[in-house]
Amino acid sequence: MPKIVFLDTNTLGNDVVDQLEEFKKLGDVTFYDSTSPEEILTRVKDVSVIVTNKVVITKEIMLKCKHLQLVAITATGTNNVDLLAAKALNINVKNAVNYSSESVAQQTFAMLLSLVNGIYSYDQRVKSGQYSEESSFTWIGNSFSEIAGKRFGIIGLGNIGTRVAEIATAFGAEVVYYSTSGIARNERYKLVDKKELFSTSDIISIHSPLNVKTADFVGENEFNLMRKSSILINTGRGGIVNEPALANALNKGEIKGAAIDVFAIEPTPLDNPLLKINSPEKLLLSPHVAWASKEARKKLLEITYANIKEMKLN
Repeated sequence: MPKIVFLDTNTLGNDVVDQLEEFKKLGDVTFYDSTSPEEILTRVKDVSVIVTNKVVITKEIMLKCKHLQLVAITATGTNNVDLLAAKALNINVKNAVNYSSESVAQQTFAMLLSLVNGIYSYDQRVKSGQYSEESSFTWIGNSFSEIAGKRFGIIGLGNIGTRVAEIATAFGAEVVYYSTSGIARNERYKLVDKKELFSTSDIISIHSPLNVKTADFVGENEFNLMRKSSILINTGRGGIVNEPALANALNKGEIKGAAIDVFAIEPTPLDNPLLKINSPEKLLLSPHVAWASKEARKKLLEITYANIKEMKLN
């Protein structure tokens, strides 16, 4: 019976335990909540399948795994596995794609609407009792703007970016996009260059992978191009937005606000400048959770199960 090891099940949540049990039909399975770099080799050296989300699998590790046939990644990104080494060693690497489009799109708009509409400040106004003391039936506060009629710029028009574009269109926004690969993705939306996207968009939403082309893609120069009334959303990948530059842009009022779900280092260090901006209400943060609706995680495990099953392990 092939040996299968899950190295970081805590990334999948506690509400999918029953689904994890299904993997026992495929072999002798061992589950670990998390795995430190020092523990990796001991846990994988005799297995046929490694299942990992964020645990890094290096060439050195794979060289010592004589029975390893597959590294199954419970994510879309493959940057935690040395792909060149795996190919040279004839080890299959399979990821999961298009499982979280609805989840990420939903969280993108949840964060955007909360930020744009000032939901927290209105909620607090009522719960604090201040609204009860008003002389008027309404308290407008700092007001909010509609998405309808705004230019909605998307960086990366893959499965998730396209779903965000569809929802933005339903709100009445004009959708434009920038292709980090240089390939036109969808004739329904206008393809623009980087300068036009940053200088003309009211809302910019990031949905591209992190690679050599997109690392620090949004920095000081881009914030200088953006409108003072514009909002940046990143539910794509940490490292695409330069975090010190974003903090500086918010502090200087170069943009109106930002919503960030992903960070250059995760979990976020306490000295991250985004945790110390002058006006915290301009910034909405979440802990890399946009991908993780229960439905998305269920689909992710279904894809991973199929990836292992179709290998016909020895």
